[in-house]
Amino acid sequence: MMKILLLVSMVACSCVTFAQPKLVSQATVTTTTTVTAPEEDELQNVQNSPGGGGPGQMFRNFGDGETKSTTYLKNDMVKTIIKTDMGRSTIIRNNGTKVTTTLLEMMGNKTGFYVSDEEQAEMRKRMDSMMQARRSDSTKQQVRSGSGERTVDVHYTEETKKIAGYTCKKAWLVTTHLLGIKDSSAVWYTPEFKLQNLTSTGGTMGFGGFGLTNGFDKVDGFIMAYETKLPRGRTMNVEVNKVDISKEVADKEFEIPKDFELKPMKEMQTMFGGRPGGGVRDIRIGQ
Repeated sequence: MMKILLLVSMVACSCVTFAQPKLVSQATVTTTTTVTAPEEDELQNVQNSPGGGGPGQMFRNFGDGETKSTTYLKNDMVKTIIKTDMGRSTIIRNNGTKVTTTLLEMMGNKTGFYVSDEEQAEMRKRMDSMMQARRSDSTKQQVRSGSGERTVDVHYTEETKKIAGYTCKKAWLVTTHLLGIKDSSAVWYTPEFKLQNLTSTGGTMGFGGFGLTNGFDKVDGFIMAYETKLPRGRTMNVEVNKVDISKEVADKEFEIPKDFELKPMKEMQTMFGGRPGGGVRDIRIGQ
């Protein structure tokens, strides 16, 4: 009898240990993204701008401060709405066709562009080539001597805290870069569920940064909060405010309004200074 009880106990513990988060195919998530600039950077921008401000400062610090976003998920479709003082952006992602459509409402204008994953990969490849050409010969030699790849390992902890009503756990993402250089970033996740085709919300994901290799897909749950470093000494904090996985998401949420003028991404590059890939930077955790 004792052997049977011991066996049942071992099986029960095994089930708990290897329990997997359930996969959810529809949800509505609200998220807050906060980008903080160094004090000296803010002061320098004010001093260098005529009258303490102006268009140059506005575009240089685009994204600074707090930004709210709402993401809708239904099967292969993902839509994120971002509202700022400059206007409203809507990013619609079709994971079936691998196409991302961005709709912009600014100063009374309604424009948009679409791009496939293949085109985005080509744009990033061209950007990498341009950056490579700007490096010094010594830096090029170092890059050639490295693997050119990076890996992300997840280290779990038992530390917990409540986020949006869920008990979340802390994990460290350890990234190994070129030449064996390592860095780490903390994320908070709920082990209760994962969202289909969506590893996180807010941050660069809110601006159409789908398919970025940040290691989030390796975490056993949905990412509820994280912090990462941005260029020019900025820090980005992302935290989910609310998750609803029980309410039905209507198909009409993903319909593209007919009053938007849509163009391919390559025709819209001039809007972002002609930089390949548009205005969305390939920002990853740990960089």
